[in-house]
Amino acid sequence: MTRFKLRSTVLLTVTFMTALATPVLAVEGGTSFYLLGSKTTMAGYLPPPGFYGILSNYAYSGSADIDFESAGVNLSGGIDADAYIALPTALFVLDKDVLGGNLAFTLTTPYGGKQMEAGVITGRTGQEFNTDRDNWAFGDPVLGATLGWHDGNMHYTLGTLINVPIGQWEFGNPVNIGFNRWVVDTTGAFTYLNPETKLELSGAAGITFNFENPDTEYRSGTELHAEGAAMVHLAHGLSLGVNGYAYKQVTGDSGSGAVLGDFEGQVFALGPALDYTFKVGNTPVVTNLRYFYEFGVENRLTGSAGFLNIAVPIGGHSTEKH
Repeated sequence: MTRFKLRSTVLLTVTFMTALATPVLAVEGGTSFYLLGSKTTMAGYLPPPGFYGILSNYAYSGSADIDFESAGVNLSGGIDADAYIALPTALFVLDKDVLGGNLAFTLTTPYGGKQMEAGVITGRTGQEFNTDRDNWAFGDPVLGATLGWHDGNMHYTLGTLINVPIGQWEFGNPVNIGFNRWVVDTTGAFTYLNPETKLELSGAAGITFNFENPDTEYRSGTELHAEGAAMVHLAHGLSLGVNGYAYKQVTGDSGSGAVLGDFEGQVFALGPALDYTFKVGNTPVVTNLRYFYEFGVENRLTGSAGFLNIAVPIGGHSTEKH
Protein backbone atom coordinates (compact mmCIF):
# COMPACT_ATOMS: atom_id res chain seq x y z
CA MET A 1 0.00 0.00 0.00
CA THR A 2 1.32 3.46 -0.83
CA ARG A 3 1.80 6.02 1.94
CA PHE A 4 -0.96 8.17 0.36
CA LYS A 5 -3.46 5.30 0.37
CA LEU A 6 -2.59 4.39 3.95
CA ARG A 7 -3.02 8.00 5.06
CA SER A 8 -6.34 8.27 3.21
CA THR A 9 -7.65 5.10 4.84
CA VAL A 10 -6.60 6.18 8.33
CA LEU A 11 -8.03 9.68 7.80
CA LEU A 12 -11.36 8.34 6.58
CA THR A 13 -11.58 5.88 9.47
CA VAL A 14 -10.73 8.54 12.03
CA THR A 15 -13.42 10.80 10.55
CA PHE A 16 -15.85 7.89 10.71
CA MET A 17 -15.03 7.34 14.40
CA THR A 18 -15.51 11.02 15.17
CA ALA A 19 -18.92 11.07 13.51
CA LEU A 20 -20.09 8.19 15.68
CA ALA A 21 -19.01 9.63 19.00
CA THR A 22 -21.09 9.91 22.16
CA PRO A 23 -23.75 10.83 23.02
CA VAL A 24 -25.49 11.20 19.64
CA LEU A 25 -24.99 10.14 16.03
CA ALA A 26 -26.35 13.25 14.34
CA VAL A 27 -24.32 16.52 14.38
CA GLU A 28 -20.53 16.48 14.25
CA GLY A 29 -18.67 14.78 17.06
CA GLY A 30 -21.95 13.24 18.17
CA THR A 31 -22.66 15.97 20.71
CA SER A 32 -25.24 18.74 20.61
CA PHE A 33 -24.25 22.04 22.20
CA TYR A 34 -27.56 22.59 23.99
CA LEU A 35 -28.00 20.24 26.95
CA LEU A 36 -31.51 18.84 26.71
CA GLY A 37 -33.35 19.06 30.01
CA SER A 38 -31.44 22.09 31.27
CA LYS A 39 -34.60 24.24 31.27
CA THR A 40 -37.56 22.40 32.78
CA THR A 41 -38.56 23.38 36.33
CA MET A 42 -38.81 27.15 36.87
CA ALA A 43 -37.67 27.58 33.26
CA GLY A 44 -39.02 31.10 32.84
CA TYR A 45 -38.06 32.48 36.25
CA LEU A 46 -35.14 34.92 36.46
CA PRO A 47 -34.05 35.53 40.09
CA PRO A 48 -33.92 39.01 41.65
CA PRO A 49 -31.02 41.35 40.86
CA GLY A 50 -27.73 40.17 42.28
CA PHE A 51 -24.84 37.81 41.72
CA TYR A 52 -25.26 34.02 41.87
CA GLY A 53 -23.06 30.98 41.71
CA ILE A 54 -24.56 27.93 39.99
CA LEU A 55 -23.16 24.43 39.62
CA SER A 56 -24.94 22.14 37.17
CA ASN A 57 -23.91 18.50 37.06
CA TYR A 58 -24.99 16.62 33.92
CA ALA A 59 -24.72 12.89 33.30
CA TYR A 60 -25.69 10.77 30.30
CA SER A 61 -25.52 7.07 29.52
CA GLY A 62 -26.66 5.55 26.24
CA SER A 63 -26.16 2.77 23.74
CA ALA A 64 -27.10 1.68 20.23
CA ASP A 65 -26.77 -1.38 18.00
CA ILE A 66 -25.13 -0.33 14.76
CA ASP A 67 -24.06 -2.10 11.57
CA PHE A 68 -23.06 0.71 9.23
CA GLU A 69 -20.85 1.01 6.15
CA SER A 70 -19.80 4.10 4.22
CA ALA A 71 -17.05 4.59 1.61
CA GLY A 72 -15.58 1.19 2.40
CA VAL A 73 -15.37 1.75 6.18
CA ASN A 74 -17.54 -0.54 8.31
CA LEU A 75 -18.64 -0.39 11.95
CA SER A 76 -20.06 -3.63 13.29
CA GLY A 77 -21.41 -4.11 16.78
CA GLY A 78 -22.77 -1.50 19.13
CA ILE A 79 -21.83 1.69 20.91
CA ASP A 80 -21.92 2.29 24.67
CA ALA A 81 -21.29 5.84 25.79
CA ASP A 82 -21.17 7.74 29.06
CA ALA A 83 -20.64 11.41 29.77
CA TYR A 84 -20.35 13.62 32.85
CA ILE A 85 -20.08 17.39 32.54
CA ALA A 86 -19.78 19.89 35.39
CA LEU A 87 -20.96 23.37 34.42
CA PRO A 88 -19.98 26.04 36.97
CA THR A 89 -21.81 29.24 36.03
CA ALA A 90 -21.64 32.83 37.20
CA LEU A 91 -24.98 34.67 36.88
CA PHE A 92 -25.27 38.43 37.25
CA VAL A 93 -28.76 40.01 37.18
CA LEU A 94 -28.73 43.78 36.70
CA ASP A 95 -30.73 46.01 39.02
CA LYS A 96 -32.20 48.21 36.30
CA ASP A 97 -35.17 48.20 33.95
CA VAL A 98 -34.43 46.92 30.44
CA LEU A 99 -37.43 46.70 28.08
CA GLY A 100 -39.69 46.34 31.11
CA GLY A 101 -37.65 43.49 32.63
CA ASN A 102 -34.23 42.62 33.99
CA LEU A 103 -31.11 41.86 31.98
CA ALA A 104 -28.77 39.10 33.11
CA PHE A 105 -25.40 37.80 31.94
CA THR A 106 -23.84 34.36 32.41
CA LEU A 107 -20.43 32.76 31.96
CA THR A 108 -20.10 28.96 32.03
CA THR A 109 -16.82 27.04 31.98
CA PRO A 110 -17.54 23.32 31.43
CA TYR A 111 -15.27 20.55 32.63
CA GLY A 112 -16.02 16.88 32.23
CA GLY A 113 -15.35 13.52 30.73
CA LYS A 114 -16.65 11.19 28.06
CA GLN A 115 -16.13 7.49 27.58
CA MET A 116 -17.02 5.38 24.55
CA GLU A 117 -16.87 1.67 23.81
CA ALA A 118 -17.73 0.69 20.24
CA GLY A 119 -17.68 -2.35 18.03
CA VAL A 120 -14.95 -3.00 15.49
CA ILE A 121 -14.25 -0.39 12.82
CA THR A 122 -12.69 -1.92 9.72
CA GLY A 123 -10.87 0.25 7.15
CA ARG A 124 -11.04 -0.10 3.40
CA THR A 125 -7.97 -2.37 3.34
CA GLY A 126 -9.06 -4.60 6.21
CA GLN A 127 -7.30 -2.91 9.14
CA GLU A 128 -9.20 -2.95 12.42
CA PHE A 129 -9.14 0.11 14.66
CA ASN A 130 -9.59 0.33 18.42
CA THR A 131 -12.57 2.54 19.29
CA ASP A 132 -12.53 2.39 23.09
CA ARG A 133 -11.70 5.91 24.24
CA ASP A 134 -12.07 8.20 27.24
CA ASN A 135 -11.20 11.82 27.87
CA TRP A 136 -11.34 14.43 30.64
CA ALA A 137 -10.77 18.11 29.86
CA PHE A 138 -12.13 21.65 29.89
CA GLY A 139 -14.76 22.38 27.26
CA ASP A 140 -15.63 25.59 25.44
CA PRO A 141 -16.68 28.54 27.60
CA VAL A 142 -20.26 29.70 27.04
CA LEU A 143 -21.42 33.32 27.16
CA GLY A 144 -25.06 34.08 27.83
CA ALA A 145 -27.50 36.99 28.01
CA THR A 146 -31.08 36.77 29.25
CA LEU A 147 -34.03 39.14 29.59
CA GLY A 148 -36.56 38.23 32.27
CA TRP A 149 -40.04 39.56 33.05
CA HIS A 150 -42.50 39.02 35.93
CA ASP A 151 -46.25 39.56 35.63
CA GLY A 152 -48.17 38.25 38.63
CA ASN A 153 -48.06 34.46 38.52
CA MET A 154 -46.37 34.50 35.09
CA HIS A 155 -42.63 34.70 34.53
CA TYR A 156 -40.87 34.86 31.16
CA THR A 157 -37.32 34.78 29.83
CA LEU A 158 -35.67 35.13 26.45
CA GLY A 159 -32.02 34.20 26.29
CA THR A 160 -29.10 33.58 23.96
CA LEU A 161 -26.06 31.35 24.50
CA ILE A 162 -22.83 31.56 22.48
CA ASN A 163 -20.27 28.76 22.40
CA VAL A 164 -16.68 30.07 22.18
CA PRO A 165 -14.55 27.32 20.55
CA ILE A 166 -11.35 27.46 22.60
CA GLY A 167 -11.77 24.32 24.74
CA GLN A 168 -10.20 20.89 24.28
CA TRP A 169 -10.63 19.48 20.79
CA GLU A 170 -8.42 17.34 18.58
CA PHE A 171 -9.02 15.94 15.13
CA GLY A 172 -10.11 12.30 15.16
CA ASN A 173 -10.88 12.15 18.88
CA PRO A 174 -14.40 10.71 19.27
CA VAL A 175 -14.70 11.94 22.87
CA ASN A 176 -13.77 15.61 22.55
CA ILE A 177 -15.10 17.88 25.28
CA GLY A 178 -15.02 21.02 23.09
CA PHE A 179 -16.76 21.55 19.74
CA ASN A 180 -14.22 23.53 17.66
CA ARG A 181 -17.12 25.46 16.16
CA TRP A 182 -19.14 28.54 17.01
CA VAL A 183 -22.70 27.81 18.11
CA VAL A 184 -25.57 30.20 18.88
CA ASP A 185 -28.72 29.12 20.70
CA THR A 186 -31.81 31.22 21.40
CA THR A 187 -34.43 29.98 23.85
CA GLY A 188 -37.67 31.43 25.19
CA ALA A 189 -39.26 30.12 28.41
CA PHE A 190 -42.21 30.68 30.73
CA THR A 191 -43.24 29.67 34.23
CA TYR A 192 -46.73 29.83 35.70
CA LEU A 193 -46.53 29.59 39.49
CA ASN A 194 -49.72 29.93 41.56
CA PRO A 195 -48.91 30.49 45.27
CA GLU A 196 -52.45 29.50 46.27
CA THR A 197 -52.76 26.18 44.44
CA LYS A 198 -48.97 25.52 44.61
CA LEU A 199 -49.08 24.47 40.95
CA GLU A 200 -46.18 25.21 38.62
CA LEU A 201 -46.24 24.80 34.84
CA SER A 202 -43.03 25.60 32.99
CA GLY A 203 -41.93 25.31 29.38
CA ALA A 204 -39.12 26.34 27.06
CA ALA A 205 -38.40 26.13 23.34
CA GLY A 206 -35.38 27.13 21.33
CA ILE A 207 -33.29 26.79 18.19
CA THR A 208 -29.59 26.02 17.83
CA PHE A 209 -27.52 27.31 14.90
CA ASN A 210 -24.20 25.53 14.26
CA PHE A 211 -21.34 27.10 12.32
CA GLU A 212 -18.82 25.08 10.33
CA ASN A 213 -15.87 23.38 11.98
CA PRO A 214 -12.95 24.89 9.98
CA ASP A 215 -10.65 21.92 10.61
CA THR A 216 -13.05 19.26 9.35
CA GLU A 217 -15.22 21.32 6.96
CA TYR A 218 -18.24 19.81 8.70
CA ARG A 219 -21.36 21.88 9.35
CA SER A 220 -23.89 20.40 11.74
CA GLY A 221 -27.58 20.96 11.03
CA THR A 222 -29.99 23.30 12.74
CA GLU A 223 -31.63 21.86 15.87
CA LEU A 224 -34.94 22.52 17.63
CA HIS A 225 -35.52 21.68 21.28
CA ALA A 226 -38.42 21.95 23.71
CA GLU A 227 -38.74 21.18 27.42
CA GLY A 228 -41.37 21.33 30.10
CA ALA A 229 -42.34 20.49 33.66
CA ALA A 230 -45.44 20.20 35.83
CA MET A 231 -44.72 20.55 39.55
CA VAL A 232 -46.55 20.76 42.86
CA HIS A 233 -44.87 23.00 45.44
CA LEU A 234 -45.21 21.43 48.87
CA ALA A 235 -44.26 22.74 52.29
CA HIS A 236 -40.73 23.43 53.52
CA GLY A 237 -39.27 24.34 50.11
CA LEU A 238 -39.99 21.00 48.43
CA SER A 239 -41.61 20.54 45.01
CA LEU A 240 -42.24 17.34 43.07
CA GLY A 241 -43.42 16.58 39.56
CA VAL A 242 -42.55 15.40 36.08
CA ASN A 243 -40.38 16.91 33.36
CA GLY A 244 -39.38 16.07 29.83
CA TYR A 245 -37.82 17.20 26.59
CA ALA A 246 -38.16 16.84 22.83
CA TYR A 247 -35.49 17.34 20.17
CA LYS A 248 -35.54 17.44 16.38
CA GLN A 249 -32.75 18.23 13.95
CA VAL A 250 -34.50 20.09 11.13
CA THR A 251 -31.66 20.42 8.60
CA GLY A 252 -29.09 17.76 7.77
CA ASP A 253 -25.36 17.86 8.38
CA SER A 254 -23.40 19.17 5.40
CA GLY A 255 -19.95 20.03 4.12
CA SER A 256 -17.14 17.90 2.71
CA GLY A 257 -16.45 16.47 6.16
CA ALA A 258 -19.94 14.96 6.53
CA VAL A 259 -18.85 11.64 4.99
CA LEU A 260 -21.63 9.65 6.66
CA GLY A 261 -24.47 11.70 5.19
CA ASP A 262 -26.99 14.24 6.49
CA PHE A 263 -28.13 12.48 9.65
CA GLU A 264 -31.11 14.18 11.31
CA GLY A 265 -31.69 13.09 14.88
CA GLN A 266 -34.71 13.19 17.14
CA VAL A 267 -35.53 12.12 20.68
CA PHE A 268 -38.19 12.44 23.37
CA ALA A 269 -37.76 11.95 27.12
CA LEU A 270 -39.78 11.94 30.35
CA GLY A 271 -38.91 11.54 34.00
CA PRO A 272 -39.37 12.74 37.58
CA ALA A 273 -38.18 16.08 38.96
CA LEU A 274 -37.53 17.33 42.47
CA ASP A 275 -36.72 20.87 43.62
CA TYR A 276 -35.68 21.68 47.18
CA THR A 277 -34.76 25.00 48.77
CA PHE A 278 -33.10 25.16 52.18
CA LYS A 279 -30.97 27.60 54.14
CA VAL A 280 -27.39 27.45 55.31
CA GLY A 281 -27.42 30.12 57.98
CA ASN A 282 -29.26 32.99 56.30
CA THR A 283 -28.27 31.95 52.77
CA PRO A 284 -30.90 30.14 50.68
CA VAL A 285 -29.62 27.23 48.60
CA VAL A 286 -31.77 26.13 45.65
CA THR A 287 -31.28 22.58 44.41
CA ASN A 288 -33.01 20.50 41.78
CA LEU A 289 -32.73 16.92 40.63
CA ARG A 290 -33.97 15.85 37.18
CA TYR A 291 -34.02 12.47 35.48
CA PHE A 292 -34.96 11.65 31.87
CA TYR A 293 -35.66 8.36 30.12
CA GLU A 294 -35.42 8.60 26.33
CA PHE A 295 -37.73 7.10 23.70
CA GLY A 296 -38.78 7.71 20.08
CA VAL A 297 -35.12 7.99 19.12
CA GLU A 298 -33.75 8.41 15.59
CA ASN A 299 -30.04 8.65 14.69
CA ARG A 300 -29.04 8.96 18.33
CA LEU A 301 -28.06 6.68 21.14
CA THR A 302 -30.93 5.65 23.39
CA GLY A 303 -30.33 6.15 27.07
CA SER A 304 -31.01 8.26 30.12
CA ALA A 305 -29.84 11.63 31.38
CA GLY A 306 -29.87 13.52 34.64
CA PHE A 307 -29.07 16.86 36.28
CA LEU A 308 -28.16 17.84 39.82
CA ASN A 309 -28.13 21.64 40.05
CA ILE A 310 -27.21 23.92 42.94
CA ALA A 311 -27.67 27.71 43.01
CA VAL A 312 -26.44 30.05 45.75
CA PRO A 313 -26.77 33.86 45.96
CA ILE A 314 -23.57 35.79 46.63
CA GLY A 315 -23.69 39.18 48.29
CA GLY A 316 -26.93 38.91 50.24
CA HIS A 317 -29.46 38.49 47.43
CA SER A 318 -32.08 35.79 47.52
CA THR A 319 -33.01 33.07 44.99
CA GLU A 320 -36.16 32.13 46.88
CA LYS A 321 -39.25 31.80 44.70
CA HIS A 322 -42.06 34.30 44.94
